[in-house]
Amino acid sequence: MLPHGVREATIIVHPERSLHELRRHVPSIHMQADGRGSAAHSSGPVTSTPAHLRTALTSDTALIFYVAMARLALHFWTNAFAGYGYFRDELYYLACAEHLDAGYVDQPPFSIFLLSAVRLIIGDSLFALRLTPALFSAAVVFLAGLMARQLGGGRAAQVLAALGTAISPISLAFGTVYSMNFLDVFFWTLAAYVGMLLVRTENPRYWILLGLVIGVGALNKISMVWFASGFGIGILLSPHRHWLRTRWPYLAAGIALLCFLPYVIWNVIHGFPHLEFIRNATGGKYSGLSQLTFLRDQLLIHNPAAVPLWAAGLIALLGARAVSAYRYQGIAFLVVAGILLLNGHSKSEYLAAAFPPLCAAGGVMIERWTAGRALRWLRPAYGGVLVVAGLALAPAVLPILPVEQYIRYADAVGLKPHTAERLRLGEIPQFYADMFGWPEKAAAVAEVYHRLSPDEKSRCAIYAENYGRCGAIDFFGKHYGLPKSIGRHNSYWLWGPRDYTGEIMIILGGGLKDKQECFDAVEVAGTISCQYCMPYEDSLSIYICRGLRGSLADRWTSVKNYD
Repeated sequence: MLPHGVREATIIVHPERSLHELRRHVPSIHMQADGRGSAAHSSGPVTSTPAHLRTALTSDTALIFYVAMARLALHFWTNAFAGYGYFRDELYYLACAEHLDAGYVDQPPFSIFLLSAVRLIIGDSLFALRLTPALFSAAVVFLAGLMARQLGGGRAAQVLAALGTAISPISLAFGTVYSMNFLDVFFWTLAAYVGMLLVRTENPRYWILLGLVIGVGALNKISMVWFASGFGIGILLSPHRHWLRTRWPYLAAGIALLCFLPYVIWNVIHGFPHLEFIRNATGGKYSGLSQLTFLRDQLLIHNPAAVPLWAAGLIALLGARAVSAYRYQGIAFLVVAGILLLNGHSKSEYLAAAFPPLCAAGGVMIERWTAGRALRWLRPAYGGVLVVAGLALAPAVLPILPVEQYIRYADAVGLKPHTAERLRLGEIPQFYADMFGWPEKAAAVAEVYHRLSPDEKSRCAIYAENYGRCGAIDFFGKHYGLPKSIGRHNSYWLWGPRDYTGEIMIILGGGLKDKQECFDAVEVAGTISCQYCMPYEDSLSIYICRGLRGSLADRWTSVKNYD
């Protein structure tokens, strides 16, 4: 007799169906040796994992999520156990977060407002500061897998797309420190994904979302304008140009412009400082870059082992029938690359945000090319090559090795210290060197400052030549009771000399002769050295200067340095 409401059931076990599959469909019935079962003979609750949970844990979405979480775990490990120190730009961002505004000399404001919120919620420790780029970078990995799915890719395509994005050296570098760059990659990738949803569904409301993503992305970094240009030209040169006869693309453009408008207004009010900054940087510190180095570096910074992946993706997006509906993505990539090449002095990393869609399309094509049983083994094999190569290159962009071990590693693999700027280097590349020496600078300045009398302290300005030194004094100096610094570099110059007159100043760095020409009395009060910092940050003198000839406010215009 069966319990009320339970019907008698007979299940025939077919040879081609497994016992596991039957239990998945009818988990409450125990199978007997003859293939029959009854709920009346149940000896207790089933302890195996429920079928829906097993399916969820092994789904395509779960697999790309695991890749994203592995990427996040790598950053967690780096930040918790290595990480070196605060990066030069991170100190500057922290200073900007204390001067919230609609713009800054070298960047729009979104990343600064986000940092201010992060600082308010979880603090400004090194781990807290770098948690945000780690999370957003993991999201980019996940989006790459989802884009492969939108392009028609199955499990292998999605995992390869996620792996190719996850182990890209430049992506790892962006996810290591807080800057606008990790957000730039995120907004580009999200916009590309929304564009794919628009094409697949033909739902016009995705134009609204696309306009919002582009607008907020531009409010983070103006390179989002390159994406918008490429996307627009791609749509114009594809069958999707029919959208241009509707109001939706123009509504999206209006939303994007409205989001970006505060930064435009800020630039107008302040005399277009960002344009001056770009002009100075292109003609100065980036003038040594060339179109050849830009193209060559694309083969290196995205992991040499991933070249077949993204190259196949670009070729597919430009000509393969399987993804022909998304050909505008390939055109958009070429447009952005062309813009950067025409500039002549573009940093190779500027194109990095455009690569996740290529990895997605490449994953789809590799999956199709290896569809036969004889070639299917190439999928996990190539995935393994991507991972091994990526991990082998990781110490070059993730500070996971002690400095001495990194130097030995770099020597072993033939990596020479490098920088995109025209600067002399020491034993390690600028990316790492800019993580050293900052707390020591603040401590040395504090020692000099506290030699002054209380009256002199109340009138003393602390001045430094670049935003790294100023940021170090502002961030680490609060532990020593230092006042906020003033400086001539980028937004520090815009913030002005505060209320200081120049009657007494502590100046970090620079030459003695320059000080003697400007002040009545100059004293070399100390020197600060650091082993692994950039050479121009080593062996800096600390001066006590008294009696500025002329007003500090009058001299301020002549010291401006937008670079």
